[in-house]
Amino acid sequence: MKPSVVGGLEIAAPLAPPFADILTPDACAFLVTLFRRFGPRREELLAQRIVRQREFDAGRLPDFRPETAAIRGGAWRVPPPPPGLLDRRTEITGPVERKMAINALNSGAQCWMADFEDANSPTWENVLQGQVNLRDAVDRTISYAAPDGRAYVLKERTATIVARPRGWHLEEKHVLLDGRRVSAALFDWGLCFFHNARNLLARGSGPYFYLAKLESYLEARLWNDVFVHAQAALGLPHGSIRATVLIETITGAFDAEEILFELRDHASGLNCGRWDYMFSVIKKFRNRPEYLFPDRASITMLAPFLRAYCFHIIQVCHRHGAYAMGGMAAQIPIRGDPEANAAALAKVRADKEREAADGFDGTWVAHPGLVQTALDAFAPRMTGPNQLERLREDVKVSAADLVAPFHGPITEKGVRWNLHVGIRYLEAWLGGSGAEPIHHLMEDLATSEISRAQLWQWLRFAARLDDGRPITLPLYEQLLAGELAAIRAEYGAAIYDGGRFPEATALFMRMVGSAEFDEFLSLPAYELLP
Repeated sequence: MKPSVVGGLEIAAPLAPPFADILTPDACAFLVTLFRRFGPRREELLAQRIVRQREFDAGRLPDFRPETAAIRGGAWRVPPPPPGLLDRRTEITGPVERKMAINALNSGAQCWMADFEDANSPTWENVLQGQVNLRDAVDRTISYAAPDGRAYVLKERTATIVARPRGWHLEEKHVLLDGRRVSAALFDWGLCFFHNARNLLARGSGPYFYLAKLESYLEARLWNDVFVHAQAALGLPHGSIRATVLIETITGAFDAEEILFELRDHASGLNCGRWDYMFSVIKKFRNRPEYLFPDRASITMLAPFLRAYCFHIIQVCHRHGAYAMGGMAAQIPIRGDPEANAAALAKVRADKEREAADGFDGTWVAHPGLVQTALDAFAPRMTGPNQLERLREDVKVSAADLVAPFHGPITEKGVRWNLHVGIRYLEAWLGGSGAEPIHHLMEDLATSEISRAQLWQWLRFAARLDDGRPITLPLYEQLLAGELAAIRAEYGAAIYDGGRFPEATALFMRMVGSAEFDEFLSLPAYELLP
C-alpha cells in the first residue's frame, strides 16, 4: 500500500476512521517536533548502552557513580503526590484492550497501568486501537458489547489511569520520518499526552506515566526534557506530568537516586520490576560464569540480591518523598479447584505482606481477582495512604549486595518450563496477544525474555543439570519435542496447527543457540508482526 502523509509523517499502515481520529494532522505535527528534537539524543544514549556493555564484558561491575555523589547525599524532595496518586496501595496492570481496560478500571484497584509495553503485542491494530481505548477511557465513554451479549461499562468510581509507553530501544515500523522509523516510546507517549492531558487535568487527575527499561540517569533526563517541552507546547503548567520509573535493569538500580533527581519536578516514584530485573542481571553479566543462575522458580524475592534491590529502592524513594512500588503478582484465580485457588491466593498474600512489611507504598497485580487480596495484605501495615515515614535506615545496602551472585540447582523441570512457557508466550505474542494466561499465571514479554536468557546462559557456560547431565543444544531439542507435544495436546490439533508455533519455535531456539546474546527478543520478533 502507498503510505499516507499526515502532519509530516509517513504512515505505512491502514488509517481506518478510528485511527484517523488519533493520527490527526495536529497530533502528527506534535509528534514530528518530538522526533526531531529528541530522536538524535535517544540514539546517542542507545549507543552508550553498547559501550557500557563492553565494559561489563571486560570484567567491570556496576557501581555507584562518584560524579553524582552530591545528588545521592542531597536533601532534595519530589513534589507531593497529585490527585489520584495519593493512595496507590494496589495497582492493576494490563494491555489497553477494550474489555480488559474496563475490567481493570472497575476492579477496585487504586490505579490501572495501561500498558503499551510488555503486556501489549505491538501490532498496528493493537497500538492504535489501544490509543482509541485510552482516549475513550479518559472521556469515560468507553464501553464494550461482548459476543455473548454482556455489556461492559464504567462504574462511577474507577482507577486512576497511568499509561506505560514502549521503551527507548524500540521503534514503530509503521511510521516514518525522513524515510526512517520513529521512536516507539515517543510515538506512544506523544499520542497519549496530546489527546488526553488536558482532559485528565480538567477531570481532576493528570497525565501520569510509567517509564520502562531505563538504563541510566541520562535516559531519565531525556524523558524530563520531553516533558518540559511538551507541557510548554500544549500550554500546560510545568509539573502537570508525573512519572513513575520501573527500576527493572541492574544499571538502573545503581542510578535509581539520580533517575529520581533528573525527573524530580515530574517524579512520582520508582517500581521494582522483578522479572525484567532478573533478565537484566543475566544480560549484563552474560559473559561472567559466576552469575550462572539456577531454575527461575527458585529465584524468589527472598534471594539476597533481590532483597537488597527492594530495600535500596525503598530507601531511595522515601529519602526524597517518592513512592516505592512493589512487584507483580501474576497469579490468576483458579476456577473449579477451590483448594488450588486458595493456595494461589495464599502465595499472593504472603508476597504482598512481605512488601508491606518491607516498607513499600503499594504493589501490582495482574488480575481483578487479586485486588482485594493485595489490599488486605497492606491494610494492617498502612494506616494512611503511604509509608513514606519508613526510611529503612536500619538496612545497609552496598554495591556488592546488589550484584551478589545467586546459585542453586538447574533441573530438567526448569529447562522444560523455560522452553514451554517461553515459546508458548512468544507464539501468543506473534498472534497479537501480549498478556497471555499460561498455567494460571498472566504472562507478559518478560517471561519469554528471562526464559530464553536462562537457556542461553546455561548453554554458554556448559552448565549441568542436578542429575549430572550436561546442558547441550541436543538436550534442549529433545526436551522441546515433548513440550510442544504437550502444548498441542492441550490446545487441540486444529488450534495448534493453525497458530504460529513454527515461527515462534524457530526464533526462540535460534536466539537460545546463538553465539552472541540478542539484547531484546522483541526486536527480531517485531519484524514478524503485521
